[in-house]
Amino acid sequence: MRTIEELLADGVRGRRVFVRADLNVPLSGTAITDDGRIRAVEPTVARLAEAGARVIVASHLGRPKGAPDPAFSLAPAAARLGELLGKDVAFATDTVGDSARGTVADLKDGQVAVLENLRFNPGETAKDDAERGAFADRLAALADLYVGDGFGAVHRKHASVYDLPARLPHAAGFLIATEVGVLKKLTEDVARPYAVVLGGAKVSDKLGVIDHLLEKADRILIGGGMAFTFLKAQGHEVGSSLLQEDQIPAVREYLKRADERGVEFVLPVDLKVAAEFPDLKTKAPAHPETVRADAMPAGKMGLDNGPETCALYASKLADAATVFWNGPMGVFEHPDYAEGTRAVAQGLLDSSAFTVVGGGDSAAAVRTLGFDESAFGHISTGGGASLEYLEGKTLPGLAALED
Repeated sequence: MRTIEELLADGVRGRRVFVRADLNVPLSGTAITDDGRIRAVEPTVARLAEAGARVIVASHLGRPKGAPDPAFSLAPAAARLGELLGKDVAFATDTVGDSARGTVADLKDGQVAVLENLRFNPGETAKDDAERGAFADRLAALADLYVGDGFGAVHRKHASVYDLPARLPHAAGFLIATEVGVLKKLTEDVARPYAVVLGGAKVSDKLGVIDHLLEKADRILIGGGMAFTFLKAQGHEVGSSLLQEDQIPAVREYLKRADERGVEFVLPVDLKVAAEFPDLKTKAPAHPETVRADAMPAGKMGLDNGPETCALYASKLADAATVFWNGPMGVFEHPDYAEGTRAVAQGLLDSSAFTVVGGGDSAAAVRTLGFDESAFGHISTGGGASLEYLEGKTLPGLAALED
C-alpha cells in the first residue's frame, strides 16, 4: 500500500488531490455534536495543502436516498474543517455537477474544497458495477491523484471508496495507515493476555467477530443489550430485556467452543434494571434497582452493568497486555446507566495494556463521559470497519489501495 509520504515525495504542488475522507459526523440540526472524524482526517488534508496540492475532500454523511437532502448536507463539516485548518474551505453544492467542477477549477495551490455529500448521487452506493463505475469516472475527472483516508467507509464497496482508486494514482492517508497499523497489532503477534470487551445492542452484529476472536483472544467480556442473549443461553430469565432468541443456538456453540479452547468468557453478575427505557431527552432520574444477573424480575429490563460487574470487568482488564473494546455496556447517554461503560473505559486507562477503542458508540461514549482521548492507545474512527477487519474479511477500500 503506497503511503502519502511517497506521494508527497513525488511532488503534489499544483496537482488536484481527491481525498476520500469520513466526515460522517453526528448533527443536531446543523450543529456538529462530535467532530472526532473531522479532526482525524485534518492532518492529511493539512499536509497536502502545505505541499501545494489543490485538495478536494469528499465524504458521505448519513443515509440519504440517492438524492439531495438538506438534513444530510456536508456544509457544517466543511465549515468545521476550515476552522481546524485555519483557512477558508470552499464548498461545492453538488458532487460532480457545475458547482463541483467550478469549485475545483477555481482552486489555487494549497487551497481546499469540500464536495457535497457523495450519497446525494445514487451512483455512489449502487450495487450495479456499471452505474457505480460511471459515477467514479465523473469523480476521477475532477482530480489527478487519490488519497484514501476515510477508514469508517473502507468496508463499503462504494464508488468513491472502491472504484475511484482504480482510476487514479493512489495512496493511503495518515489516518488509514494508522488504523491498519493498530489493527495489525490486534491480529498479528498480539501481546498477551489479550482481552476483548464487546457490547452494544445486538449479538447478531458481533457474531462474526466473536467467531474469529475465539481463535485469538484470551478472554472476552460481554455487556450491553447483547449480554442478555448469552444469559438466556445459560438458562437465566432476562425479563423484558433486549433478546435475540434466534441467536441462542449460535451463542451456546460459542460458549462451548470458548470452554474447549480455554478462552475465558465473562458475563455480567449483576445488573441495573427498570420497567421502562429511560428518557434520553430530559434525562429525568430513572431510579433503577440492582439485581443479580441470574434473578431478573419479570417485566424489568437490564440497562447497565451493576457495581459488582463493574469491579469484575475492571479486574479482568487489569493484567491485560492488549485490550480491544467495541460497544457500550449500557444506555450510557443517561447518567443512571453510564457507570458500566465508564468502568470499562476507566479499566482500559488503569491497565498498562495497549488499548484500542473500536469506534462507533464506544468512541462517542469516551467523549460523552469526559475521558481524555489521548490517554487511550488508539480510538478508531470506524466501528464497522474495525469489526470486519478483525473478522478477517477483505475490506474493499483497503484492497483498492493495494498496488
